[in-house]
Amino acid sequence: MAETAAASAGSPPQDGLPPRERMLAMAAIALAMTMAVLDGAIVNVALPILAKDLAVKPADAIFVVNAYQIAVTASLLPFASLGDIFGFRRVYLPGLAVFVAASLACALAPTLPVLIGARIVQGFGAAAVMSVNIGFVRFIYPHRIIGQGVANVALVVAVASAAGPTVAAAILSVADWPWLFLVNLPVGLLALAVASKTLPATPESRRRFDGPSAVLNALTFGLLIIGIDRLGDADGKAVGAAEIVAALVVGVVFVRRQIRLPAPLLPVDLLRIPAFALSMATSICSFAAQMACYVALPFYFQDVLHLSSTQTGFLLTPWPIAIALMAPISGRLADRYTPGLLSGAGLAVMAVGITLVALLPANPTVADVVWRLTLCGLGFGLFQSPNNRVIVTSAPRERSGGASGMQSTARLTGQSLGAALVAVLFGLTHGFGPERAVSLSLTCAVVLAVAGGCASVLRRQKAG
Repeated sequence: MAETAAASAGSPPQDGLPPRERMLAMAAIALAMTMAVLDGAIVNVALPILAKDLAVKPADAIFVVNAYQIAVTASLLPFASLGDIFGFRRVYLPGLAVFVAASLACALAPTLPVLIGARIVQGFGAAAVMSVNIGFVRFIYPHRIIGQGVANVALVVAVASAAGPTVAAAILSVADWPWLFLVNLPVGLLALAVASKTLPATPESRRRFDGPSAVLNALTFGLLIIGIDRLGDADGKAVGAAEIVAALVVGVVFVRRQIRLPAPLLPVDLLRIPAFALSMATSICSFAAQMACYVALPFYFQDVLHLSSTQTGFLLTPWPIAIALMAPISGRLADRYTPGLLSGAGLAVMAVGITLVALLPANPTVADVVWRLTLCGLGFGLFQSPNNRVIVTSAPRERSGGASGMQSTARLTGQSLGAALVAVLFGLTHGFGPERAVSLSLTCAVVLAVAGGCASVLRRQKAG
């Protein structure tokens, strides 16, 4: 393509796309993100019924979520590097096709091991898409309104999250859980068709791909998350501790290798930028807190309050709806005010909301649950857009792929750790009932939200 040649030749970068092209390109990204987010939201709601149908323990069923998160997190930075090398389109489109095919495999899986295997492949496809999503925003939107572009991405994620529990509830009321994965097929095929025609060409670095670093990256993140998850198994604590130690050792080797490279797979040079590094910490803490709640609450609603899967889906919906309502507001605020202040305030509101959820009365009404989850969503929505704007804009333009990969890595690392944390707590409290595990999960979520808020305040001081 002529655009690709121009980009590779180093011609002056265009400041975003014209309005019509911008709308079509964002529509393509929105479709793919809707598919990926719907998948995660639907699976979370279905975990209790999936565990019963497959005759496995809840802690084992949670690995359906963890396997996906591990695959995405372990392969995200390698795909981001490939995006910088070959251009974002050449990573995004094949990844989208793999995700759609793996969704069909998930729907046809007869056992938990087969389902987990399909989820791993699905995670690789999702990683290819997620690794360059935010990077594309920098080439789609003019610099002066990047905050709005980031907010639009957050809005799409929130709307898809809001639809997820409702879609899951509707499907589970008339069909078995395999049909949940089939939702991805029509959306994914449409996303692939639109993306192939509308996404812009991006610069290509044409440097060599660093295979050894990709292996070290996968080992570091994979061993860490699996080790944390295994701590919840009474018979696997020693193995889990050994895996965590191994992850730390491999991680040290990985980071030391990256420091010596001019174009590292793990962009340690970007982490030397204070605002960027603190944004990473804020993102990891906040998404871990959110995922801990998303995974734990379905067990509370179904196993403690004895609600149906349909009722559970509707009860979880206020959180993402509130994010969707707040996203465009926070995006405009992010273009005008200090991101650290906005994100810190949002995480403080979220921490208060989770605390109030943990203090629900023994027999809560629907209203008791809805307004508390709404408060959580408003806080998270206020945090997300300003934080992502800092990540996108604090890195040099030619490192957009690395910044996008790091943003998604921080998000997925947080989500993986949040889901693994819940699995650990369910394993450690086995025999005491799910209420104890849910209570501990929510307490940990509050601590994580507060930690993220503190990192955001430090960023405000550093960035000035």
